[in-house]
Amino acid sequence: MNDAHHGQSISDELGANIPFLRRFSRAMTGSQESGDRFAAAALEAILADRSILDGSSVKVGLFKVLYGIWASAGAPVDEGEEGARAKAQRRLASLTNNSREALLLHTIEGFSFGDIAEIIGVDQSEAESLVNIARQEMADSTSGSVMIIEDEAIIAMDIESIVAEMGHRVTGIARTRDEAVQLGKDDVPDLILADIQLADNSSGIDAVNDLLTELGTRPVIFITAFPERLLTGDKPEPAFLISKPYSVDQVVSAVSQAMFFSSTETLIG
Repeated sequence: MNDAHHGQSISDELGANIPFLRRFSRAMTGSQESGDRFAAAALEAILADRSILDGSSVKVGLFKVLYGIWASAGAPVDEGEEGARAKAQRRLASLTNNSREALLLHTIEGFSFGDIAEIIGVDQSEAESLVNIARQEMADSTSGSVMIIEDEAIIAMDIESIVAEMGHRVTGIARTRDEAVQLGKDDVPDLILADIQLADNSSGIDAVNDLLTELGTRPVIFITAFPERLLTGDKPEPAFLISKPYSVDQVVSAVSQAMFFSSTETLIG
């Protein structure tokens, strides 16, 4: 393979993985803006020196560079930041080092323990241990009320049982935008879990925007079969996103992470 072709294939792989790098980075920071800043810094570092990917697969190398930048920055709270986001960051600081990131890498991004070990610079058994610790610490840390916006009854019931088993109270299930707004007014949730495509062809994004306008900011998790369409960086997008089909682990992890953050950007449908 000549160097030009090899360079092109690396660029293609980098491009294909950028949406997922953004997803991980946003979930670590709890915001689109901050997450995208870290993702951009990782890409700039790689473009300046491709050799930092040597010895790793392109995807693992990309996440490893991002993690290195995040860790060296000390997971900072933005200057002058206060209120809910700063409070969330203080709570995060009390967790075992690297554990939350290891959990995200494993459950949301689907990395093996071996890959996680390489990304965060520990051995494989420690990576596995960190994921287990994170599950426990996050499960113990917070509980609240969750509203589900999902038009497929079987999926809605499945998500409801997962969330309830975690110790959260489900306020109800809405199948359309109008139902969602009414349910939100009747029983204000701490967290909203929403599918993108709803029964009456309305958008889960529109439903969530209506709710956030009505109720004020609160964390939101979106579920979609096409996550890359919502991870372009072109407009306000969610910090927490689960791909369909999802696993129980992914729902548990995303709900635990999102409960840590009491704010989310309003999305544009």
